[in-house]
Formats: sequence, structure tokens, C-alpha cells
Amino acid sequence: MNDVHDIRAKAGAVTFRSDDDALNEGFAWAKRQALAYAHFGGDAVGLWYEAALPEREAFCMRDVMHHSAGAAALGLSPHTKNMIKRFAEKIASSRDWCTFWEITKDNLPAAVDYDHDQDFWYNLPANFDLIETAWRQFLWTGDRDYIEDPVLRHFYEVTLTDYVDTWDRDRDGVLEYYPEYGRRGLATYNEAGQHPLAGGDMVGVQIAAYRAAARMSDLTGNPQASETYAAKAHSLERMYGSTWWNENRQRFYGMMLQDRSFADPYCAEGNFLPLYYGAVTRSDQLQKALHDLDTNGAPNVEGKTYLPDIFYRYGLAQQAFRELKELVDPALERREYPEVSFCVVGAVATGLMGIAADGAHEISTLPQLDDSLAWAEIGELPVLGRTIQVRHERGEETCVTLQAGQDFTWKAAFQGNAEAFYHNGERISPRTEITADGREIAFVTVLVKQGETHRITCRT
Repeated sequence: MNDVHDIRAKAGAVTFRSDDDALNEGFAWAKRQALAYAHFGGDAVGLWYEAALPEREAFCMRDVMHHSAGAAALGLSPHTKNMIKRFAEKIASSRDWCTFWEITKDNLPAAVDYDHDQDFWYNLPANFDLIETAWRQFLWTGDRDYIEDPVLRHFYEVTLTDYVDTWDRDRDGVLEYYPEYGRRGLATYNEAGQHPLAGGDMVGVQIAAYRAAARMSDLTGNPQASETYAAKAHSLERMYGSTWWNENRQRFYGMMLQDRSFADPYCAEGNFLPLYYGAVTRSDQLQKALHDLDTNGAPNVEGKTYLPDIFYRYGLAQQAFRELKELVDPALERREYPEVSFCVVGAVATGLMGIAADGAHEISTLPQLDDSLAWAEIGELPVLGRTIQVRHERGEETCVTLQAGQDFTWKAAFQGNAEAFYHNGERISPRTEITADGREIAFVTVLVKQGETHRITCRT
């Protein structure tokens, strides 16, 4: 297929430079390593990249969803879309509306995780994770297949109805696990040996999936469904903020045990993934949960790959940069695990450089450079069908160039209050907004045409 040759030719075009040599070398390593895991045809499954233990020649649900941002920056969005569709098309009533946890290059369930439809490994957050990832991929790529494709829509609808009804046995709105399920139906991504009734990450990812479904429904002309899903998300938000909050310890519980008591110790994914999914909506609880994460970290390299994303999401650039530098350190144990390289690329593009998109024609930037960085620049970055270059000078100036593609609206944002913005040297008045986590953002919007470079300088 000609388009496969085109995808291969464009893959890995993205570049990154800064005044931090170790970071530059780390990004170059991450790009090479991630591309080494990408496959461009010849296998029954189609376009895919490794997202499991490398020797398995397979991809699992949790890893694909977290690889996806880095894959997009690397020009591998077609791979992600194909893999997501492969998961979606295999959802089945015989598996109680699960799909396969891990799919091989031969488009078969990985034998290590699957014996038959009544005995297979499955973490229940995965279906919701796919919905949330599909929404993020739509925002970055503008590909309406993510909200219109019949296979994907069937997966979303069945997950949010039959899947929930099947696995939420106590009808409290959260899917749960019981020991008689064996390895089938684990209600957390935490695989440390405990099998709780539910994990905090189970609640967090359900909230994220309901929000995504609400927004998708808006765009596909179904306001009633949008209201229903938004209400479900809001209900779980309230429940998580009250029932799962440990007032005595001033922290969230990470998991609910089989006797419906809560586990008091820090429970890794059960504690930090709700932050990743944006499930904490009270500012006081959010700040305490972020401090909890900063204190406890993650117990393994898979968990560590989420930390830059989380800290950048909430504007904690110093903590995020610390974690990012640890991921690119050649001394990091198991650095070859595919999630590390993909997530480094994703964290640089979406976190450090603060690049986001709206699924249509607006691309936004929000510099989150560590105090030690004077400048950073990313180029040949594919987003919304365009190719752009972004350069930040500390937190005070951003230049954007449209290298290829149609005109777009650039939302140039900076943290904090601003006295004035200068667009290519000419003073303009900024607007302000408050982020979901309570930060003040100053911004302007400008039209960028192909070949043009625009510079926004912020004066505080």
C-alpha cells in the first residue's frame, strides 16, 4: 500500500533540541528506540508497534493507550488507530464484553494471557482507557473515525452499557473484582499481588471515559447521551472525592478490599492514575494527592512513565522534568521497556512543550520549561494534519512555524497573570482563563499560515 510507504517515510521526522545535552541525547535515544519497535506491514495484524515485553511481539491494552501520545508525535498515529480498532473489533459477549488483553502480530490473543473465553487475563480499566485514549487521539489528529467509525462506536456503546452492567455486580457504579473470577476481571492496573474489589484507578478511568463519551456524543449530535454520560462522570467524581478520601490521613485510598474496607497504604496505580485521568476535582484534595505522589513515586518503570505526564498536567514543571530526566538516564533499570521510549517522546511534546489540539483547527502551546532550561525547540511535529515547529525561550516567549499544511489558529498561552503580550513585536492584549486545576493562564490567539513564523512574547 502506498500510504504505508508514506507513513514509513514520515515516521520519526520529529526533532528536539534544547540547551540540556543530556535531555537532547535522551530524546534522540527515545526516538530511535521507539521506532525500532514500530512495524510497517507484512504482519496479519497490520500496522503495529510493540507495547508489551519486547520478546512477545505483541501489544497490550494498557501499554498502547499510554504509548499513544508519543506515537502521535513520532508520526505513528495510523499504527495506534489500527491497534485500537483491533481491540475494539474483538469485544464479545462470550468474554463478558472484554476484548483481548494482548494481541500478537498474527492478530491473535497472546497465549501467555489467554487460554479460552472463560480463562484469560484482563484488567477491567482497559475498556475505559481505550475510550479516553480515542478521544485524546481525535483531539490531536482531527481524525473523525475516532468518533464516527462504526466498529469503535459499537465498542464505546457496549462498554458503557453491557460491560458496566456485567461487571458492576453490586450496582454502585464502579466495576469490581471477586476472587472466583480468577485472572479475569481484575479491577485495577496494580498487579502487585493484591486483588482488591476495586482500585482508585478503576474509578478514575471510568470518570475519564464518561467525560470522553459525553464530548463525543456532542460532536455526533446526540445531546441526550452527552448529558447522560456527563452526569455519570459527575456522580463518580463526587463519590470518589467523598468515599475514597481518607480524612484522617489527608490522602486518597488506593484500593477497596474484598471486605469493602479501604487499604490505607499508598497503592501506586490506585493512587496516581486518578490524577493522570483528571479524576480529582477539589483543589485542596488535588494538591495533597500531588504531594502524596511526589513523596511516594512509582515502584517500577511502567509506573514511572506516567509521572511526567501527571506533573506536567498540573503545571509542576520541576517535578515533571526530574522524572523525565530519570527516564532518559542510561542507568535506568529496564529502560528498554517500550513504554519508556514512547512516553519520553510524548511527555516532551505534550508536557515540556505543552502542545495540545482541539480536533479541528486550533493548536495551543503552554511552555513548561524547567528553571534549568533556557530554551527548547521541537520541529517536524505532526498535529491536526499539519507539521509545526515550536520554540520556547524560558517561560516568556514562544515562536511557532507552520512547516506544512493548512492555516490554523494558534492559542499561545503562558502561566500566570500577564501585563502585556507582544505579537511579532506589536503589543496586544491577552485574555485569561482558569484551568480545571485552578491555575491562571494568559493567552492570545493568532492565525498562522503555511511558511509563517509567529512570535509571542509575554511580559509580566
